[in-house]
Amino acid sequence: MRALLANPTPFLFFTGKGGVGKTSLSTAAALALADSGKRVLLVSTDAASNLDEILGVPLRNHAVSVPGAPGLSVLNIDPTAAAEAYRERVLAQVGPGASETERATIREELSGACTTEIAAFDEFVALLDGEASAYQHVIFDTAPTGHTLRLLSLPKAWSGFLEGNDRGASCLGPHSGLKTQEARFRRAMEALTAAARTTVVLVTLPERGPIAEADRTAAELSALGLTHQHLAINCVFHASLREDAVAVALEAAGQQAIAGLPPRLAALPRDQVPLRPFDTVGLAALRALLRDGPVAPEPAASAPASALPAEPLSALIDDLERAGHGLIMVMGKGGVGKTTVAAALASSLVQRGHPVHLTTTDPAAHLDATLAGQLPGLQVSRIDPAAETKRYVDHIMATRGRTLDEQGQALLREDLRSPCTEEVAVFHAFSRVISEARRAFVVLDTAPTGHSLLLIDATGAYHRQTLRDLPATINPQRVSTPLMRLQDPALTRVILVTLPETTPVSQAAALQEDLRRAHIEPAAWIVNRSLLASGTRDPLLRARLDGERRQISRIAERLSKRTFLLPWLPTPPVGLDALAALVGP
Repeated sequence: MRALLANPTPFLFFTGKGGVGKTSLSTAAALALADSGKRVLLVSTDAASNLDEILGVPLRNHAVSVPGAPGLSVLNIDPTAAAEAYRERVLAQVGPGASETERATIREELSGACTTEIAAFDEFVALLDGEASAYQHVIFDTAPTGHTLRLLSLPKAWSGFLEGNDRGASCLGPHSGLKTQEARFRRAMEALTAAARTTVVLVTLPERGPIAEADRTAAELSALGLTHQHLAINCVFHASLREDAVAVALEAAGQQAIAGLPPRLAALPRDQVPLRPFDTVGLAALRALLRDGPVAPEPAASAPASALPAEPLSALIDDLERAGHGLIMVMGKGGVGKTTVAAALASSLVQRGHPVHLTTTDPAAHLDATLAGQLPGLQVSRIDPAAETKRYVDHIMATRGRTLDEQGQALLREDLRSPCTEEVAVFHAFSRVISEARRAFVVLDTAPTGHSLLLIDATGAYHRQTLRDLPATINPQRVSTPLMRLQDPALTRVILVTLPETTPVSQAAALQEDLRRAHIEPAAWIVNRSLLASGTRDPLLRARLDGERRQISRIAERLSKRTFLLPWLPTPPVGLDALAALVGP
């Protein structure tokens, strides 16, 4: 990362497709700057952050010093804690003259999932607006691309919404008390768009999919005014044994992807970080990650893959097929291969004679590219936030707006311009998908962990509100909410996808615990892109194999009821034939 760190701006945003190494690179960059004598704050905006594991420091929603790294502090924007603090700040603005009824109404309006998102966004804005002035550099380790694009677009969206709007209320609180917020949002946007203050680091792997997403992200950020960008290509591999077919294929695929960079990315200043033989956990590994020159791998010897406690994916299809219908939710950290697994499960069920609806909640959806073709009996869709928002607004205007006069309709439409409306609309679309699974197979390719958990939080909030508002004449046992359907193992199967590495497995384990707190029990784990079955003899790749075996055993013995294994492939499984081969007979 020599080019980036030679003259870094005060704010550095690391963004990219899930699984490309944003957390590793952003943390290593923060550590390198701190080691050079700078005061650095590393901030995670990912609701599913694993910075605590990487640094060995418990994350808090306030800055915590990192032992062994003088000058480095870390902060996690915790959405739940941020939401409660935000509610208290908004209530304080109301003043002592407000009645308890008015205060209760405001608290109720600020209880939804979109308020949680806005509260986290408010803390993000505060850091841009001077709250982190004690630090020379603030480095943001962001959530995967789609969620981050929304975060970076919110200052512009909210300042536009509040401009001239001093009536009504939203998940920000009463509009009349928010003029100071409007000014802060504008200053945040100025900080983001100033080339001397902010650099967006587009992190990618030397693979076509992540590179294509980085190119799209670069274009969308440029449209928002964030034009000062830098490209970081992570995990660049060079084979040391030319007779090793696996290693040579891996190197060739990477070099081909780099040579074919789109013009927009090729024109950016660039750093390449080599693939390392170790997991980037702990300060020593993070310092070695950006060290110049090769890092010698430790000798490794692994047992044959046949000894692994895992099953082929076809056995999972057998189990899913017996139910005859249901919701199959594919979940996990960004970049672990959820879309590939979802497409493989859906297409396999169709080929066995079942009609299937394959859909996604991921803002950066890649289903069409993964399928690369049409299959009779397979319906493919995307829960598109823009389309769902329009549908929801039209519905509200046709129902609630029908009884209002012209001025009332104008106020209602103005209130529906709030960026929070999108969150509500996506939840309603998610609920429709859950209902559809009562009579057919629905395979849901979810957004990366943090965004999916927010969606489940919204489902839980709706469940609680439904039961709270239930008339006394209706038996609660006769009511079925979306959350109750997610909790029903006869209707919903949650499949966790991970990679055979320490951090993705720990993050999947944390996701499993979050789901269990919502009384949703995962049915199985899928370990994707394992090198163990490849037969490679390359020293660097073999140095990673013992780590793979430890993680797969950890899953099978301590975390999962059933474990399934998918091999690393020299060519990503794109197209119906490749997906069928992935499942096996």
